[in-house]
Amino acid sequence: MNDTADNDERLRSGKARDAFRTISEVADDLDLPQHVLRFWESKFSQIRPLKRGGNRRYYRPDDIVLLRAIRHLLHAEGYTIRGVQKLFKEQGVKITIAQALGDPTEQIGTPPPVNIDSLAHDKAAQAEPEEPSVVDQPSSGDTSLSKKDLMDVLDELKAIHAMLD
Repeated sequence: MNDTADNDERLRSGKARDAFRTISEVADDLDLPQHVLRFWESKFSQIRPLKRGGNRRYYRPDDIVLLRAIRHLLHAEGYTIRGVQKLFKEQGVKITIAQALGDPTEQIGTPPPVNIDSLAHDKAAQAEPEEPSVVDQPSSGDTSLSKKDLMDVLDELKAIHAMLD
């Protein structure tokens, strides 16, 4: 991030971008009442502010990004708390945050997820009729995969690994 953006952030909040925030600062920043943040802590185990003397909460920058994503999903996208919990469980927190807020590298400092669909498949795989992926299939409680399915997944992972090297 450039110095101008750092200075702009510092001017708005009086603190550095990576500084911890109190519950009142976070509530003001997110335009939410403090009791809502406390309630969300009870519903989302991923929100873990530091607690100091007198049970004061200090939110890390990653906590604030997570809270911003939760607020967006609940208020702008219309999800229920249970729906957001399900997204976190099924997709993972980082991917859900990235989808809710946009560029994950700006938000949480991690590389964006690899788009598996854009990977080139070998000609043999293209010749076979396409079956729905394991991710696309509804969960029926039976998570067993055939050896062929596992070998296909392994081949895809090797291709991804080769692309990253």
